[in-house]
Amino acid sequence: MNRILKRADFLAAAKAARASAAPFSLQARDREDDAGLRLGLTVTKKVGNAVERNRIRRRLRAAARAVLPQAGKDGFDYVVVARRAALTADFTELTGGLENTLKQVHKTRR
Repeated sequence: MNRILKRADFLAAAKAARASAAPFSLQARDREDDAGLRLGLTVTKKVGNAVERNRIRRRLRAAARAVLPQAGKDGFDYVVVARRAALTADFTELTGGLENTLKQVHKTRR
């Protein structure tokens, strides 16, 4: 799975379709090309210290690895904006929330 690294790509995804779950918010942008999907993770300092932010990042990355190959679409950029609840949420809650938000985002296209 490719990663989003450039700030311009994060800002473009922020202007696209959104959906929320309790532990995170998902932003999705259709790049309108045939390249594979890309994932970006955002965990702000408001969420916690560095150890907690890294733990949240690892948990969300694992959930994305489990869900995105089946539910994601090629040519899309997905940005997951984490909330504090992602630290204590069950893994099934993270994967289920990601599946639901992906369905919502792909239903409402901008």
